Amino acid sequence: MSVDHSLQGRSPFASKDAPAFLSVSSGDFVIVQAEQLVARKVDSNWWMGQVVFCEGGARDPMVNTMFQVSNVDDGVIHWVNGDEVTHIVRSLDGLQLMA
Repeated sequence: MSVDHSLQGRSPFASKDAPAFLSVSSGDFVIVQAEQLVARKVDSNWWMGQVVFCEGGARDPMVNTMFQVSNVDDGVIHWVNGDEVTHIVRSLDGLQLMA
């Protein structure tokens, strides 16, 4: 009896982009958006901070999942979960370099 194994090993996340937090390292500037329910309203404020420290996850210590981020507005350091990082801001993003 022949069995088609082509769909069994395929990941449901194969066509999705990798999460932004997987490429975050210390010194990067990040945009943090932590959606919180406040009085039954979704608060989707965001803030910018600089990553001070990266912490590996419990399942794989080599994959950073928690970050200490210093808020650029007031300097307060927050623990940030990886899925709250929406963008990594780099100094040359989107700029054309002159040859």
